[in-house]
Amino acid sequence: MKRLTLFALAITLIATVFAAKSPYQAVLQHSRIRGRPHGPNVCAMQKIQGTDKKYFTNCKQWYHRKICGKPTVISYECCPGYEKAIGEKGCPAALPLVNIYKTLGVVGATTTKMYSERAKLQEEIEGPGSFTFFAPSNEAWAALPAEILDALVSNVNIELLNALHYHMINKRLTSDDLKHGAAFPSMYQDFDVHIHHYSNGIVTVNCARLVKTDQHATNGIVHVVDRVITAITNNVNSLIDTDDDLDTLRTAVAAAGLTSLLENEGSYTIFAPTNEAFEKIPPDTLTRILGDPVALKDLLNYHILKNLHCSESIVAGTPLETLQGSVLEVGCDGEEMTINGKAVVMQKDKLGTNGVVHYINELLIPDSAKTLLELAEGSVVSTASKLFKDAGLTDHLIGSEAVTLIAPLNDAFKDKSLAMTPDMKKLLRNHILKERFSSKSLYHGQELETLGGMKLRVFVFRDNLCIENACIAAHDKNGRFANMFIVDKFLTPPMGTVMDVLKADDRFSTLVGAIQRAGLTELLNKKGTYTFFAPTNAAFSAVPSADLNKLMRDPKELASLLKYHIGDEFLVSGAVTSHTRMKPLEGDKLELGARNSTIYVNRVPVVEGDLMATNGVVHAVDVIIKPLPPKTVSDQAEGSTVRRTSAVRVSICHKLFFPINQ
Repeated sequence: MKRLTLFALAITLIATVFAAKSPYQAVLQHSRIRGRPHGPNVCAMQKIQGTDKKYFTNCKQWYHRKICGKPTVISYECCPGYEKAIGEKGCPAALPLVNIYKTLGVVGATTTKMYSERAKLQEEIEGPGSFTFFAPSNEAWAALPAEILDALVSNVNIELLNALHYHMINKRLTSDDLKHGAAFPSMYQDFDVHIHHYSNGIVTVNCARLVKTDQHATNGIVHVVDRVITAITNNVNSLIDTDDDLDTLRTAVAAAGLTSLLENEGSYTIFAPTNEAFEKIPPDTLTRILGDPVALKDLLNYHILKNLHCSESIVAGTPLETLQGSVLEVGCDGEEMTINGKAVVMQKDKLGTNGVVHYINELLIPDSAKTLLELAEGSVVSTASKLFKDAGLTDHLIGSEAVTLIAPLNDAFKDKSLAMTPDMKKLLRNHILKERFSSKSLYHGQELETLGGMKLRVFVFRDNLCIENACIAAHDKNGRFANMFIVDKFLTPPMGTVMDVLKADDRFSTLVGAIQRAGLTELLNKKGTYTFFAPTNAAFSAVPSADLNKLMRDPKELASLLKYHIGDEFLVSGAVTSHTRMKPLEGDKLELGARNSTIYVNRVPVVEGDLMATNGVVHAVDVIIKPLPPKTVSDQAEGSTVRRTSAVRVSICHKLFFPINQ
């Protein structure tokens, strides 16, 4: 018992140690585990094909073998602080500790080493002290615009020295010390450098990614970064205020009263639409939003993330919450940063003291700033949108009425005529509710009034929420003044009782006669919630004439047969799952299922479903429904097998269609 307790304690301690690791250290540990078969201190790295970009690998990246949507190749390299030894496997040798100047050469930051010598920084980083040096890689210096690099190297004693000092902090900081959101005074006039340490293990300083981390030296530590960083002195509002490409955004921010937000302390990400982005929007839409303070504020807040995300932190699509309350899918495609799957980011990582700005060339309009028509057009309900316009209902879709649009998916119109008849216009008016509803507030038995004056019923099922025959197929779309429910079917409002529905359809003429002979007319006319799997004329025609005549002459047996087709509960086709059961008015349970958009009852397909009535629903079947064969259950017990047959009551219809030898 004591041994088990000690083991459990050891496991807990190990879990605690792993949990305490920084995200970077956790990813590094995973890379070590993946590299272990290649020897001690070997780390697995993922390199994006066709580039020099490498990453320590986490579980997700390892299995996907993709970063920013691009395939990666695995390489095995010495983990930080170790090197190979001749004739030995892996990287068993610890790197010798030397000063920072020499360490720059060891880690391959030779350009930074060269510029340190030119700027007379060598003596300082060879001497006593305890420094952290964010050293730009050779590729980072090569990527600098020529005019900036020329300005630095032409004035090495001031400009270049200042630039290098801005990459230094006057104390030793490991990756674990580089906490998300931290700021440390640099050795250039104490201007802060800004750290962001992301959950995927990426660490950035002023949005430059640390590509070689924790390279220890006798007088400090070196972290190699993938770009040359510059001093940050302005907040994000000042960045927007001084850029001519953001004139319209600046005006909109002031009109929405968001200036103080962007001036205050914070850690935001702003996707800043350029003047070009605003010009792409239809003038009427833009004028409406700019003239509506509520819609404008929602629009702008939809462009602001609650947390700061440098472009280098994104290695895959991630939903990120905006100040507006909804999310943007921020991802990447190779070098391109994407929003909701589109490469609309033109310029990245313009960093301010309280956030980062990414320039975009398309305006992002949230649902909360849209009219109903804008919600519907170009979406999965675009066919319905066109029909509503053709029916003369546009004013209800673009105005400030508090209504709810019930919009069927485009697939709902595959087999339907789209001719704009008077009946179609009337039906479309019954797809607009007089009030603004949320699907979360609907309840079973609720009645919703439409513009056409009809009352639609709400049905709550275990896995579905339906309005008459149409079930909610997606999340609500909540517009500026009105909401939209996306449903799987075109609405079929009730047109009389179950008996009225059957009488109005020539396919059920034999059934209507049978109902009358069986004395069930009153039942199917009275108030209730019936589900009738109604046999068509074809179903009765398939019964041998002698059996059918015998059945029709016996009202009691006929009633028993028909009641086996009627459930005393309401069930539209959208509520049927793979294993749904219903108790009929007489006989054993009915087994329902759904496969390839077809509903089955006791393995009989429903040929047309959801014929709605005020007291139930009718589903047409072309076969008389029979009880399923009895199930058998085998029980194993102590070396013997006992076979039992479940007891099933033999009903009238079972006798008729499954004769038993007497």
